Amino acid sequence: MFSTDPTPIAVIRVVDLETGGNGPHEVCEIGWQDVLQTNDGRWQLDHERGSLMVNPGRPISPETMAIHHILDRDVKGAPFWREIAASVLQPRRPLRALAAHRAAFEQRYCTPLLSGGAQWVCTWKCALRLWPHLPRFSNQMLRYQRMPEGLVHEIGLPAHRALPDAYVTAHHLRDMLNEATLDQLLAWSAEPGLLPRIPSGPERGKPWDQVALDVVQHFLSDRDRDARFTAETEIVRRGGEPPRKHTSAQGRLL
Repeated sequence: MFSTDPTPIAVIRVVDLETGGNGPHEVCEIGWQDVLQTNDGRWQLDHERGSLMVNPGRPISPETMAIHHILDRDVKGAPFWREIAASVLQPRRPLRALAAHRAAFEQRYCTPLLSGGAQWVCTWKCALRLWPHLPRFSNQMLRYQRMPEGLVHEIGLPAHRALPDAYVTAHHLRDMLNEATLDQLLAWSAEPGLLPRIPSGPERGKPWDQVALDVVQHFLSDRDRDARFTAETEIVRRGGEPPRKHTSAQGRLL
């Protein structure tokens, strides 16, 4: 569903990057799809979308070619990331936020300088909160588990290309915004992911509230930040005290 309202209340730009796999300036494609709020308060996809090839400045690795099928010849003569990024991340129309699925990846390249300090919505983190009953949370799995209304199958293909992926993500974002406020999505996105089920070990796949306390406590020292955050949250939910944050002796002296 697209909006024809010429004066949207708010606009969020969903972006997706494809990369060359060879360093900090490796972006080889950016795609975007805008989502807007109309006068009736509902969020809809806008007609504004597009994609641009980007010259990563070095050959694209075979490993990433095998994912997105972008060849060196496709980006030959394209602008470099620093030349094109701001025109997409800071368009002439005012944006309330940027969004991406697993936005931490895009934020590595869409720095505050290039994005104008925009806030970010991570649709992966928000999906964990809004649809915890789903078994998987990748962009494409959400697409087929949920079958969002109005998603044109062909526009969302091929997967792992910037514009189709941004288009699919935008449908998830639209539905999220029609279930929760933008402020709530931004707040969830600023925290680690709240995993709905045990991510590893003998109890893998079980909801956190269905395992013993010692199982939950085990994840307090997990290497994964999302697992640690979820374990802390579950302990507090059970009435326990939040774990103390470690403070270095140097920090206390300063």
